[in-house]
Amino acid sequence: MSTATTASVSTHILDTSVGRPAEAVAVQLSARTGRDAGWQTLGGSATDADGRCKDLPALPEGTTHVRLDFAVEPYFEKKQADAQQDAPANRDSGAVFFPEVAITFAVQPGEHYHVPLLLNPFGYSVYRGS
Repeated sequence: MSTATTASVSTHILDTSVGRPAEAVAVQLSARTGRDAGWQTLGGSATDADGRCKDLPALPEGTTHVRLDFAVEPYFEKKQADAQQDAPANRDSGAVFFPEVAITFAVQPGEHYHVPLLLNPFGYSVYRGS
């Protein structure tokens, strides 16, 4: 819930390689109160079956920048293990190319920021949603 002195954040992840939400991805939320201030880890969550984090911590008053850290390596490792017997030989070593994704963005008091992550094994995209 946003107020006049704080911003709020939500996110979700869609795995574009399969056209489905990415479930059980750990997401860490950090904030700072100016570009020269240190990061304060506020806590985290994991995506649900719909790829959403519905319980991210509230941002403290005075937050100007937010960072979302997505731990995507365990998600892709599990996905690779589940699909290994059905997949043709892969030319890659099996290592996850992007083991984690960190998204940093500026916020204004009273605004809500929904930040979707579109993810696949070889790239990602992020945008400010609604």
